[in-house]
Amino acid sequence: MSFSSSDDDSQQRFALGFLFALIALVVSTVLGVVVYKRGIAHAPKAPAAAMVNAGGAAGAGVVVADVASVVVEGGVVKFYFATGKADLAAGANEALAEVVKGVLDGGKMAVVSGFHDATGDAAINEELAKKRALAVRDALKALGVAEDKVELKKPEVTQGSGSNAEARRVEVVLAP
Repeated sequence: MSFSSSDDDSQQRFALGFLFALIALVVSTVLGVVVYKRGIAHAPKAPAAAMVNAGGAAGAGVVVADVASVVVEGGVVKFYFATGKADLAAGANEALAEVVKGVLDGGKMAVVSGFHDATGDAAINEELAKKRALAVRDALKALGVAEDKVELKKPEVTQGSGSNAEARRVEVVLAP
């Protein structure tokens, strides 16, 4: 029968087609991996989302622009906020640990002060500074500090000096 010759041709064409498809798949995968790795290597580095510094180690007081962060410096917990945001940085609870201990064990008060930058509408900035201070107060309450042990204090100068990123902050200190 002559069917076997055409069956052989059909099987050979199928095998060659399959082989070419397999080669195309391997080549495209290798090219994809190379392009992906080159893209990752040349991509801009994202800033750290949060920075917790427990007491004056190298880098204390460094603020990453427009990213929420928290720093403990000389007994003062400083929360820095992204533009237009009142979200606390990761590490907030750890940074507040000494304040919470001082309030719960030492009978002290936690004093929370909110600052803002000089850009935009002053009234909106003051309201945002208040929201940020309330967010810190709420974090203290969530950690077991009674509301009557947290004093919200409006600083005499609410606009921070220095960079805008430095100015968008809330400070927490222990007071007798």
